[in-house]
Amino acid sequence: MLKLLLPVHKAAEQTPWLKAQLDAGKLFHPQAWAPPEAYQFLRNVPVFEASGLVVRIPDWWKPRHPPRPQVRVNLGKKASGLGLDTMLDFEVELTLDGEPLSHAEWNQLVSASDGLVRLKGRWVEVDRAKLDAVLAHWKKVQRSAERDGVSWSDGMRLLSGAALDGEAAAELAQTTAEWSTVVAGDWLHKTLAQLREPGDGPDPHPELKAQLRPYQRQGVHWLWWLNRLRLGGCLADDMGLGKTVQLLGLFSLLKRERDPGPHLLVVPASLIANWQAEAARFAPHLRMLVAHPSAIPSRELAAFCVQRLEGVDIVVTSYASTVRLPWLAEVQWSLIVLDEAQAIKNPGAQQTRKIKALKSRVRIALTGTPVENRLGDLWSLFDFICPGLLGSATTFNRFVRRLADNAHVDYAPLRRLVQPYILRRLKSDKRVIADLPDKTEVKAYCALSRLQASLYQQAVEALAMQIETLDGIARRGVVLAFLMRFKQICNHPSQWLGDGAYRPQDSGKFARLRELTEAVALRQEKVLVFTQFQEMTAPLSEFLQGVFGRPGLLLHGGTAVKERAALVQAFQSEQGPPFFVLSLKAGGTGLNLTAASHVVHFDRWWNPAVENQATDRAYRIGQRRNVLVHKFVCRGTVEEKIDALVEAKLGLSEQIIEGGGQALLTELSNDELLRMVTLDIDSALGEGKTG
Repeated sequence: MLKLLLPVHKAAEQTPWLKAQLDAGKLFHPQAWAPPEAYQFLRNVPVFEASGLVVRIPDWWKPRHPPRPQVRVNLGKKASGLGLDTMLDFEVELTLDGEPLSHAEWNQLVSASDGLVRLKGRWVEVDRAKLDAVLAHWKKVQRSAERDGVSWSDGMRLLSGAALDGEAAAELAQTTAEWSTVVAGDWLHKTLAQLREPGDGPDPHPELKAQLRPYQRQGVHWLWWLNRLRLGGCLADDMGLGKTVQLLGLFSLLKRERDPGPHLLVVPASLIANWQAEAARFAPHLRMLVAHPSAIPSRELAAFCVQRLEGVDIVVTSYASTVRLPWLAEVQWSLIVLDEAQAIKNPGAQQTRKIKALKSRVRIALTGTPVENRLGDLWSLFDFICPGLLGSATTFNRFVRRLADNAHVDYAPLRRLVQPYILRRLKSDKRVIADLPDKTEVKAYCALSRLQASLYQQAVEALAMQIETLDGIARRGVVLAFLMRFKQICNHPSQWLGDGAYRPQDSGKFARLRELTEAVALRQEKVLVFTQFQEMTAPLSEFLQGVFGRPGLLLHGGTAVKERAALVQAFQSEQGPPFFVLSLKAGGTGLNLTAASHVVHFDRWWNPAVENQATDRAYRIGQRRNVLVHKFVCRGTVEEKIDALVEAKLGLSEQIIEGGGQALLTELSNDELLRMVTLDIDSALGEGKTG
């Protein structure tokens, strides 16, 4: 506290403010703000002498907190081991304004009472209870480190301030944040700097037959550096920025450096042909074996002999094949790479468990959507690339809930923890790629036909009756089923009725699609049309054939893997078909369809990450035209309300790296749910009042 030394009455006689404070019996706490007149007095009278009176004023006295001693933890001045087995050294010291304190000064602090202590010619604040707790905590960690060392994962959590261990740890973390700081030592600082800001590294030329852009060269170096450190990572570049060629660059460097291999590349079945074509084009020196029924008969593949991998650089297989081919688990892979790695977002799936059980030295994930719906997606991804870094699933979920429950939601500790292992560049960043044309997203609002409005209203009434008597899992199942029904009715009554008629005049979306595509046809441009329903692809294709006057292309989950490359090639040709109808799951990833300058989302997945993946079939490197994205929304329906909800929730994924949600609706009360799905008839019919 502010100390007035010796009798103060004579000073008080000359200073009314001092007299008022003395009469009130008030003292000043160093953390309090001084009243303006107090600050003015103290600033002008650093030492006041009168009749033997001395008022001593701390030289730091300004309208701010005094300096505090800090426990500084130096982590990783040197290291031993590699990868997640790396052990970091650990050193604790007491500092003031970044300057280490001597042993005598340390003792002076720890023996001082609460308040202000004169140290190094200045006044410093001491809170014994907090300082003792922080010192005790770090001394305990230091004793453990001297015995066992600090693991890489523990060190990263300490450095990021991510307290995964529970409420007590979180409270201690808050205290330690005020009275201590963890800094990276020389080795760790240099290592993390190279991960966060990858610079120039070895050039994959001349083996790689591709002219890499600067950001792609950085990506290859980042992957190469991760491999050197034996750490996993996620290349999370926007779709269309060339993750494939960057990985081929890494494979080329590893072959040059005589990495023994083999490497395993796991991809969606629909992308196997893409990888074969890209490897043949850019890295013909790499020997690639496709372990998939499309290339090797199933019986031969099941009995495959591991010895046949001699001389093979890369084995390419599908996600489904990791379950069907047990011999994949017998191989000690050098590098395992997952393309479209969001496929392992469900940690409980058999496919995910099989992949995580595979043996490898380093693991890499490629995905433009490291977070789709929830942060659990991120945990499952990191459980593959850096097992243990984010703790167990239960521990991680508790940690995320604590962050979300704060008055001011702050995911900074989690962001700091995962950032070194995620490299993400956006097409919208002109520093990354300046020659990509613009992308414009617009909402294409659609009216309902009379038939659609009638069916929709009947569905609302049926939902209201059913949820009155249900709860738990049964209620959730009914809500999800009705949400699907609402989507189908908004698309076309025939999709819900199952009558196969699909009369264009019965759907407001078909009317809107005609308006849009007639303009596209007049300009002789091309369009991609995405729907989440396989059963909608044929009716849409037939309808668009009437608009354009000639047939287009169609791709869905039933399209044979061998046919997909030919479909892409046909669409990309200048005189090729003018439209391509795709189901979102089958056609939303991996395809290069830059011949299109329009993208239509006929119905909404309600997950921006998935929709963006689909859009990026057209908006990617090689695109020379501006891309216009049309997102269909039926006014006055649940589509419009959920669209607004999804837009509002974009912040979660953007804070961590970029998410959506119908699952949220199952948690709403009955009244809230019905308000969400209720039909606004005036808005919904709109232009369709005469239809």
